[in-house]
Amino acid sequence: MSDLRLPSIDMSIDEFVAQMPRGNGALNDKMGVVITEISPERIVATMPVEGNTQPYGLLHGGASVVLAETLGSIGSYIHASPEKVAVGVDINATHHRSATSGTVTGTATPIHPGRSMAAFEVVITNEQGKRVCTSRITCALISAPQG
Repeated sequence: MSDLRLPSIDMSIDEFVAQMPRGNGALNDKMGVVITEISPERIVATMPVEGNTQPYGLLHGGASVVLAETLGSIGSYIHASPEKVAVGVDINATHHRSATSGTVTGTATPIHPGRSMAAFEVVITNEQGKRVCTSRITCALISAPQG
C-alpha cells in the first residue's frame, strides 16, 4: 500500500484507482461504483440504484454504506499517506429518502483530518440533488507496512 501516490495534475482517476492494491475493489465493481473526483478536499463517486436494491425495489441502505465507506476510506488514506494507512473503525448512516431508479452520487468531505484518526462526512444525493443519505466514517491512521 505504501506505493500509492496522491492524485496530481498528471494522474488520472483511472491511474489512481489502478495503483490501489485491488484496483476499484471487487465489491465496488459489482455495485457499479465509479469514482469521478479525487482530491484531499473532496472524493466523489456515482452508483446505480438498479442492481443495488432491497426486496421492495428501494436503494438498499447497505449499498449506501458501501459507497460511503469507499469514499471516506479513500479520503482518509489520501490524508494519511505515505507514512500511514487508514482502517475503518466506525461508520453510520441516516437514510433520509428512498431512491428507486437512476444514479446516486456520494460526496465525501473531511470533518477531522487528524494525526491518528480521520473522519469524513459523506452525503449521497439522487439525480435531482436531493439528499438520500448522510453518513459519517471514522478511520484510524496506523503506520504503513514496511517492505
